[in-house]
Amino acid sequence: MTINHLQAACPENGTEVKKNSDEQASGHAFGECHAHVFMNGTDYRLAVSRNEGHPDIGWIRHVFGEYKKRGITFVREGGDHYGVSLAAKKLAPEFGITYISPVFGIFREGDYGRVVGNSFRTMKEYAELVRRVKREGGDFIKIMTTGIMDFKTVGGLTGTALPRAEIREMVHIAHEEGFRVMSHTNGAQAVIDAVEAGVDSVEHGNFQNEESLACLAESSAVYVPTVVTVRNLIGDGRFDDTVIRGIWEGIQENLQIGRRLGVQYALGSDAGAYRVLHGQGVEDEFRAFREAFPEDPDLIRDLQAGEQKIRSWISG
Repeated sequence: MTINHLQAACPENGTEVKKNSDEQASGHAFGECHAHVFMNGTDYRLAVSRNEGHPDIGWIRHVFGEYKKRGITFVREGGDHYGVSLAAKKLAPEFGITYISPVFGIFREGDYGRVVGNSFRTMKEYAELVRRVKREGGDFIKIMTTGIMDFKTVGGLTGTALPRAEIREMVHIAHEEGFRVMSHTNGAQAVIDAVEAGVDSVEHGNFQNEESLACLAESSAVYVPTVVTVRNLIGDGRFDDTVIRGIWEGIQENLQIGRRLGVQYALGSDAGAYRVLHGQGVEDEFRAFREAFPEDPDLIRDLQAGEQKIRSWISG
């Protein structure tokens, strides 16, 4: 996503994106720090049927074509259990894209995560999944420590969070195998638990408070909030717009609190999620950040720094 290309795009909801000299001079293309190549942004069941049994190579090429035409040369995958990310990793160099992947997410059996990963029941099984990621050429480990937003109420989450001690053991095992850890986590206490366990990035992080954001700021973890998974739902009609706008207002407020406290952000849109299209998603994500920080002269520099930290996760 070149900055000039983004500025030429018309912002949603009539909000004007600030065109300051830093952006016009930068010419930088942000990478996409959270994507699911197998998903299509519109129909999850279709995405599954397209890739079940054998990855759809034509679809993967289409996705990488969308990134290439926008000048996006870095993509960090969020995982799947259809082998799509493994196939994508082989194809990415043809498009000039550096692509890193956890192969699949790892979640506790019975909890959220089946949409993108494989489950464990014991720490022994978890450790074997970590070793499997290594055998299959994964670049990092992705763990799922909570559910997702239920979109029925402001603050509502599905499922229960993993216990703090369990998260610590999961992170320890992954680090011992030489991996960084990407943590799908929502809720203030769950973020604190993940960060104190030593995760290297927090994904989503919805419904935080000042204490959890301060914990993030004091850590070395990068925060990838994927805010357009909410923002792009406004006016869609799938959920109650009053609830969606309430969630969005809370996200904007927390972005600002986190920035004030010194949280290190990186742009990732959860591309492939509903109404978050590959390529366009990270453009939307930057637009959302610029709306939250219209007068911030250091925003681009600091987002670049967060992305650079994630780029260092490349294995080997």
